Amino acid sequence: MLTLSLICTAVAAVTNWSTRVRPNQWLETVSKPTTTILVMWVAVAADGPTTATVLALVGLFFCLIGDIALLDVVDKFVVGLSAFLIGHLVFVAMFFSLHLPNAAWGLVAAVLLMAHVSTVGRRIVAGAVAKEPDLKGPVIAYLVIISSMAVVASMTGRWWAIGGAAAFVVSDTLLGWRKFVGDQKWLSLLVMVSYHVALVCLALSVR
Repeated sequence: MLTLSLICTAVAAVTNWSTRVRPNQWLETVSKPTTTILVMWVAVAADGPTTATVLALVGLFFCLIGDIALLDVVDKFVVGLSAFLIGHLVFVAMFFSLHLPNAAWGLVAAVLLMAHVSTVGRRIVAGAVAKEPDLKGPVIAYLVIISSMAVVASMTGRWWAIGGAAAFVVSDTLLGWRKFVGDQKWLSLLVMVSYHVALVCLALSVR
């Protein structure tokens, strides 16, 4: 069942990526949430501990809400940001349920993320303030929460968790840069590729 769920997720994800190369609003509107729903199937098929699996599903559900809110036909950025923020908090709870035996790894991750936030993150916040001053608080809060999620993920010592958190940071960094600093044609594709990699890795981290 896990293999089948991964294949179906891959098909949906690649379909969504294609809309970043050849724009197709209808196909994007369908394929984006469909991919996240299929990742929820991956989380169930991974057959992990019940508590971790339930938390993974809840976290992915909030990601689904964020997906829908950020669709071009909906375009509710703050709603999407809030949904993903809550999702990250749920993922933190999931990591705690899986135990945190590698505190030293979390320290290394914290140092790396502090450097990231103080450089790239700072540029994104400045861009957000310049374009929409009211977004300063929400964007800073999101940076803090996603960084915390990545630190806790590292403490699990689980490579799927670490990879998923790292890919999420990459995806959201690219998204923030694209929205508030400067857009490039290839950025939207990389945002979705790294995002879907993040979701699948987080779903598999319960194994």
